Amino acid sequence: MNFLKKKIGIIGGGQLGKMMILDAKRLGFYVVTLDPTEKCPSHSISDEHIVAAFDDEAAMLELAKKTDVITYEFEHISAKALGKIENSGYKVYPTVSSLRIIQNKLTQKAHLNKNGILIPNYREVSAIEDIYSCGEDFSYPIMLKTCTGGYDGKGNYLIKTASEVETAFALLGAGRVPLMVEQFVSFVMEISVLACRGIKGDIVVYPVGQNIHKDSILDETIVPAPISKECTQNAMKLAHDVMEIFNGVGMFCVEMFVTENGEVLVNEVAPRPHNSGHYTIEGCLTSQFEQHIRAITDLPFGAVELRTPTVMRNLLGEDDSDGKTLVLGLDEALRNPNTKVHIYGKQEVKAKRKMGHLTVCADTLEEARQQAEESKNLIRIIADNNAGGSYEN
Repeated sequence: MNFLKKKIGIIGGGQLGKMMILDAKRLGFYVVTLDPTEKCPSHSISDEHIVAAFDDEAAMLELAKKTDVITYEFEHISAKALGKIENSGYKVYPTVSSLRIIQNKLTQKAHLNKNGILIPNYREVSAIEDIYSCGEDFSYPIMLKTCTGGYDGKGNYLIKTASEVETAFALLGAGRVPLMVEQFVSFVMEISVLACRGIKGDIVVYPVGQNIHKDSILDETIVPAPISKECTQNAMKLAHDVMEIFNGVGMFCVEMFVTENGEVLVNEVAPRPHNSGHYTIEGCLTSQFEQHIRAITDLPFGAVELRTPTVMRNLLGEDDSDGKTLVLGLDEALRNPNTKVHIYGKQEVKAKRKMGHLTVCADTLEEARQQAEESKNLIRIIADNNAGGSYEN
């Protein structure tokens, strides 16, 4: 096929979709976005934008007819609608079969467990009594999760003692949505590994990154992760194995726990580019977004080795922010020539909403972390009281 004429459909017009498009356009592809928000981050750089809900089957079919391959930037979409499209002969990557398994944490865990991947103990629960039983069997603390729809700590509740069970159950739907309990892992570090699988089954695995969260939201990714060579190899092999198990096409992120004795357990899998992989834009020759585009269009993979120690920091809306987006301090942050800032272009800012990120590459991790901290402290993303929405330095 003439790749310059190949058209890509992306479900989701947020920052991940936007960064996919930036690389797709550099490679000459035509891109159509489907997203319900008229001025979503991807809108200004999409060749076409279908404004429709993520469960709108007619709109998804329109997207399929306009493009040669469909992908998506997040997993909380209608697998039923995508399945109909795939069954009609349209290409969807990652495949709908892998999406169906992964978008439900319970089926995801069962699939990993069945295929010999080391994971925390887990159990499906439907009533308060089931949660108390898990607390007795697993010992507190335990993690209560909704099986679908959770992200950035939403849909999770760490139950520290039996006295918190009723509160946790009520806050997560009181049985109105499917729930599960996971045994709490006493980890020393959270890590993630990005991997990409091509249509023909070839796989590349990126370096291991350490993830540091605040309020259950990713704050910092440090690459390479400060772990042993053996632990690094184990984590990268796990990511490779997960790609084989799901038979996926495109970028996947495998989040993991590292225990005190160096054991690595898989926490969750995301069938898409991931927040913890943003470091690849500056830190690797081939970003996760370019690699994803290459994979779904059957182009050869690019190099994934880390070029220099790299640190990524998320930029969130400040507490109590709610209104038109105003970015402050960008010029001060960019006075450090090692700092790269990505502002996502979201029209509305809210407290703790992901509004951008920055990356610093340096000779050592210590230098990268220090410079990233200094740059992050210079940038504020707040609500514009004048409702204009702008940059201000």
